Amino acid sequence: MESKEQHRDRGVKWRWRVEVCLAIFQLFFLNKVEAQIRYSIPEEMKKGSLVGNVAQDLGLDLKRLRSGRARIVTGENIQYTELKTDKGTLVVNERIDREQLCGDVTPCSFTFEILLENPMELHPVTIEVLDVNDNAPTFQNSHLEFEISESAALSSRFVLESADDADVGVNGLRDYILTPNDNFGLKQHVNPDGSKYAEMVLQKPLDREAQPRLSLKLLAVDGGNPQRSGTVNIGVHILDVNDNAPVFNQTVYKATVIENAPKGTHIVTVNASDIDSGSNGKVTYSFSKSKAGIADLFDIDEVTGRIYVAKEIDFEKDKKIEFRVEAKDQGGLTDSSKIEIEVIDVNDNAPVINVMSFTSPVSEDSPAGTTIGIINVKDLDSAENGQVRCTIEGNVPFKIKYNVRNYYALMTDAALDRENLSDCNITVVASDAGSPPLSTKRTFYLKVADVNDNAPVFPRGFYSALIAENNSPGVSILSVNAKDPDENQNARVSYVLEDCAIGGAPVSEYVSVNAESGVIHSMRSFDYEQIKQLVFVVKAQDGGSPPLSSNVTVKIMIQDQNDNPPQVLYPVQTGGSVVAEMVPRSADVGYLVTKVVAVDVDSGQNAWLSYKLQKATDRALFEVGSQNGEIRTIRQVTDKDAVKQRLSVIVEDNGQPSRSATVIVNVAVADSFPEVLSEFTDFPHDKEYNDNLTFYLVLALAVVSFLFITCLVVIISVKIYRWRQSRVLYQSNLPVIPYYPPRYSDTLGTGTLPHVYNYEVCRTTDSRKSDCKFGRAGSQNVLIMDPSSKGTMQRMQSEKSILDEPDSPLEVSQT
Repeated sequence: MESKEQHRDRGVKWRWRVEVCLAIFQLFFLNKVEAQIRYSIPEEMKKGSLVGNVAQDLGLDLKRLRSGRARIVTGENIQYTELKTDKGTLVVNERIDREQLCGDVTPCSFTFEILLENPMELHPVTIEVLDVNDNAPTFQNSHLEFEISESAALSSRFVLESADDADVGVNGLRDYILTPNDNFGLKQHVNPDGSKYAEMVLQKPLDREAQPRLSLKLLAVDGGNPQRSGTVNIGVHILDVNDNAPVFNQTVYKATVIENAPKGTHIVTVNASDIDSGSNGKVTYSFSKSKAGIADLFDIDEVTGRIYVAKEIDFEKDKKIEFRVEAKDQGGLTDSSKIEIEVIDVNDNAPVINVMSFTSPVSEDSPAGTTIGIINVKDLDSAENGQVRCTIEGNVPFKIKYNVRNYYALMTDAALDRENLSDCNITVVASDAGSPPLSTKRTFYLKVADVNDNAPVFPRGFYSALIAENNSPGVSILSVNAKDPDENQNARVSYVLEDCAIGGAPVSEYVSVNAESGVIHSMRSFDYEQIKQLVFVVKAQDGGSPPLSSNVTVKIMIQDQNDNPPQVLYPVQTGGSVVAEMVPRSADVGYLVTKVVAVDVDSGQNAWLSYKLQKATDRALFEVGSQNGEIRTIRQVTDKDAVKQRLSVIVEDNGQPSRSATVIVNVAVADSFPEVLSEFTDFPHDKEYNDNLTFYLVLALAVVSFLFITCLVVIISVKIYRWRQSRVLYQSNLPVIPYYPPRYSDTLGTGTLPHVYNYEVCRTTDSRKSDCKFGRAGSQNVLIMDPSSKGTMQRMQSEKSILDEPDSPLEVSQT
């Protein structure tokens, strides 16, 4: 007899074949063609044995296998085959035992898929495992014992234990052979499922006295090559006088049972009768030795014949169970009946979700319908209990689509927006159609990648701010701020000034903007009198590629400050000349003498001017309009009024603090010019100095006085020192006496610092600082005096006098 290894090699040699079955049919699986391949291989092949050339059979080149990351996808725990992508071949990865894989099911095959990406393709592959005669028929017991009455009728049947052969087809159980004997023959039967069992048939009456015990052998052989066999010893003990065997009232008993039925659930009751009386008519029931493992699922009451569940029944393993029950009397006579139990499926298996592939993150600009994952869903139940439906839980922009062979594609259902949905948990629910339905959930975490699709946005369309003039350069004016809903670099906002000109100069000479914070600073000190407002555009730009930007208009209004004093336009300041307004002595009350006209370049209340009479020779004679600056008489002019009237008018604005200007108006009260000339020639030659000149003169006197006193102290100290040393005294110089320039005179008679001096001014004819102006007077009431010659009239034009005066009666001072 050949060994198991030789038998396997012969099976490989004669039965191994590869057949590419069926034409490639077209199914839309992610818009790709699906080709199904079928191979047939013998079981027990060595690891690494060639199954087939997948690349050649699918019409794919090796580059496509590598670029598509071809791989085997299977839902089983054991991967029997391996794909060699470098050669395009399919080889055995694990030892394949057909009996372990399929049991009695024929043909035996397993299926898996070859998955390729970019683009995605799915090719189912079916491997049929051919049986090899590697199992011999076996009996559950090595010895069978029968007790048969010697009065057993001819043709009595005795069911023998069935042999079990794990192989199928021609390699399975073929025949039973009983060792030759005089009393028994062998009769074989075939069950509807194809299994065989044998009965021992009494062909010759037994004679216990001649032969009380028979020893036989039952041989079970298969149809394989080489043939394998198994034996069991049969012992027949001949009983005395039991002429009738039990008889079942039915040859076949049919029943149903729900899978997972609890232990002790009643299924069916069998009944057999024996016409013998006494102990020979007492029947007991038991399971016949027809199939191993069946007795583990059920129990039988040997007295009543009730059959009930002994162990949990699984529909997925056993959909229909067949076995035989034996009735036996006390004399050893038996009868058997067939039991057929149909198992009813219960929805006890929830769907199983297997993830084939899943992509995360996904770009937010991915179009609707983009596939992000593929899953496979299986349910072991049958009929409606095994029908699966997949849905997505919640309101998310994704959908699931059935493709083929329980494969589903998870894809986007709408355009994605990371700003609204940055990440998402996608929960896939797989439910069957059972009652009650069972379901399984699988959650996928998906992150959405950002794309620079949002420009920075200002919260306002227009910014405005106020800044006071005379500001310090670099002061912060206002801040603009733009938000970008993108993330990371795409949301980094920088600020720049758009090129424009303000007053003919670039805007960057006036203001600057911080690129990071958006704070706008002044670049110079603003003068309201020169520019009243700045209008420019700030651009906010993100850091994306390409960058996106938006603009906003900024208006900066400059606020006026009271930084300009009023300016007197009339009477006109003429330097050293004397301008006098003439008032006739016949002037009535309210006579308009003149009008002080002044302006202020500031604006608003800073430019509101008011006029007041500060000083006057006779305050009871004149008044000044507070709003219009008009100088009018407030009483009748009399002969007692002095010809020379000196008015000091102060012009003040309404700013905080207020600024003012003072103008001196000389008024001549006379009816004729000679009278005026005689009075103005008697003017004292004292001159009022302006503030700056007075300050410097006082400072010079203080310095001279300090030096004089210092010299005196030093001289006296030297004198005393020399006197004490009894040294010869030398004649000292005269004391230092302050020297006053010619024509200086003490007008106050005190001889101290508060002296007022007269001085001469010598000027060249082309001096640029000359205070002499010769002009034509605009009114007959105005006198212009020239101080070039003391007390002497130099020139008169159109009855107007120009006199030489040391001090002009028109003085303007500003505060």
